[in-house]
Amino acid sequence: MSEFNEYDSSQDQSKEKKFSPVLLVAVCAVVSLLTGLLGGWIAMTRFGSGSPTIVQESQEGPSPATTVNSGTGTKTITEVAEMISPSVVEIYTEVTLNSYGFFGGTYKTQAAGSGVIISPDGYIVTNNHVLADAESVTVRTYDGTEYEAKVIGSDSKSDIGVVKIEAEGLTAAAIGDSSLLKAGDTAIVVGNPLGTLGGSVTQGIISAASRELIIDNESYELIQTDATINSGNSGGGLFDGNGRLIGIVNAKDSGTTSSGSLIEGIGFAIPVNTAMDIADQLITSGKVTNRPMLGVYIQTVQQDTEKYKAGVYIQDVITGGGAEKAGLKALDRIISVNGETITSYSDLSIILRKLKVGDTVEVVVERDGEEMHFDVVLTGSLEETEKE
Repeated sequence: MSEFNEYDSSQDQSKEKKFSPVLLVAVCAVVSLLTGLLGGWIAMTRFGSGSPTIVQESQEGPSPATTVNSGTGTKTITEVAEMISPSVVEIYTEVTLNSYGFFGGTYKTQAAGSGVIISPDGYIVTNNHVLADAESVTVRTYDGTEYEAKVIGSDSKSDIGVVKIEAEGLTAAAIGDSSLLKAGDTAIVVGNPLGTLGGSVTQGIISAASRELIIDNESYELIQTDATINSGNSGGGLFDGNGRLIGIVNAKDSGTTSSGSLIEGIGFAIPVNTAMDIADQLITSGKVTNRPMLGVYIQTVQQDTEKYKAGVYIQDVITGGGAEKAGLKALDRIISVNGETITSYSDLSIILRKLKVGDTVEVVVERDGEEMHFDVVLTGSLEETEKE
């Protein structure tokens, strides 16, 4: 059973491979262009004892469309790209896949992605789906040096992962503030399209500062941009016109709509405020500890059967969780949470993402044909217990 709290077993996180086909809202790999040491650094923070030094730069107002203001003058986009490229890396993983052909068996293949250096001593943030099922991880830095990397932690719900290479004096990205973004702000992406074109730079604008999307049954609040994003770029950075990291690119819309219209210029990135919060927890604890959870495992029934109505059911409750303490039980069908109707796992995911540990929610369930109301205090991460 998955260790994650609310999990729909009918959905699997998709993983981008080198030369994989383009999919609608496909998770795709983006190597971002990241910032090295920018003039006017405002502060340096640390993740905690023994943790990496992160470059934080204050951000006030929208970034310029074509130039960067520094303490010594004005820089062009070209100069910004040259300045931040050393903090962008290519990531290659080796995975084993099953062959379902005539002879069956398994075979090894390579997947490609991107990453952003967030500390001079080698911590790198990327996407969870870039690291999923990886048996080995290799990082290639801007100067062509290759390193074997260790996975520090990875989180499927946020699609953020962190790896570590043994190196010193690396150029780390300057971290911006994604909460200040506005539609029309400059957006710059540096990536590894197709897994072979590392260091590619694209430019556009922020199309929307916040979009709520469902990807692989998870709810995400993402930045939308028209800067070109292609397969092989996952885990890279989205930057503003001053070279500050504002997002980790993780998805794009591609292909055609149901009416046959071609989709172009729609890409998405995880806001850097969210990405760095998750990265902090992964580095400190190896997992996310502050995500609010009901304390249940759930299963979705897609259509009515003789025994069960269509809906979201509690498959089991976690010992010590808020659901157990409130009195929820296995086979309860969740009708609503805080007055919002629940018909799928993603409905529940959207609600919980906006809450915090310690909040109390009203959960309405159906049990043996009777509607029942429970007040559940949301908890953080709970250890999985053995089932008899």
